[in-house]
Amino acid sequence: MQLLKTLLVWGLSVSGVFAQLPQPSSGSLQRFENFASQYVAPRHIDVWLPTNYTPNKKYAVLYMHDGQMLYDSATTWNKQEWGVDEALTQLSQNQKIKDCIVVGVWNGGKLRHSEYFPQKPFESLPASVQDSLLALNRNANQALFGAKVQSDQYLKFLVKELKPFIDKKFSTFPDAAHTFVAGSSMGGLISMYAICEYPKIFGGAACLSTHWTGVFRAENNPIPQAFMDYMQKKLPNPRRHKIYFDYGTATLDALYKPFQVKVDAIMQNKGYNAQNWLTREFVGEDHSENAWRKRLAIPLEFLLQ
Repeated sequence: MQLLKTLLVWGLSVSGVFAQLPQPSSGSLQRFENFASQYVAPRHIDVWLPTNYTPNKKYAVLYMHDGQMLYDSATTWNKQEWGVDEALTQLSQNQKIKDCIVVGVWNGGKLRHSEYFPQKPFESLPASVQDSLLALNRNANQALFGAKVQSDQYLKFLVKELKPFIDKKFSTFPDAAHTFVAGSSMGGLISMYAICEYPKIFGGAACLSTHWTGVFRAENNPIPQAFMDYMQKKLPNPRRHKIYFDYGTATLDALYKPFQVKVDAIMQNKGYNAQNWLTREFVGEDHSENAWRKRLAIPLEFLLQ
């Protein structure tokens, strides 16, 4: 029961709104407040630039979900952060990755679950199952889904509005070979969905602690199979794409291994190998920014090398 309470608090609180500008330990940050969209509600966009950023050369772009949790633990609800700036700076100094900027996209608050839940797999479920999922509560005061599933709209926002803005505002390589997407938990799911729906836009995806269950239980749950059926049909060409998965073994991550094993079999069946796909297990690690921070350099180097 205590574990469930902890997980529910995590899911609720990560969507909180914090207006304070993060202070990265290296590089610089530019915020675009309440970035407007015809597809989703406005949200902050926090763009990290490396210390040596110059318009005289081009940069790869990494789009990251839950953007308020990436750079500065002083501004996050749980006083944890991904440490994106530190990880990229260290990898760059060691000449292990190509030059890169990060676009931190804030989540939609109470709409986070609705925006990050892959829509086509959801809509493949029987209508009665969809209705039962939409009726679930995160806690006594909040629904799990803040609205109907709208991840297709969220991806349109990323691809049709945000990416053109970023490519115009900053000195970037706009092609898929230099455009990546990453996130954890529900952010891992939407990263998988993004590269499958827009393989000509995203050349790589990092999916940390991917929330294969979609909800907070594994038993009698049709959701993971819906994701797998979708991936069997929609995974992009392995010759031009890279995909990273991982999971821990504690707290919510303890649910994921059986499903990740099945996903790995699909990856192999679709022609992915060690050059374009990596799945890692982290024994003892839990479902938190502190855990993702410890291993973030692995997917960053895998995608950006």
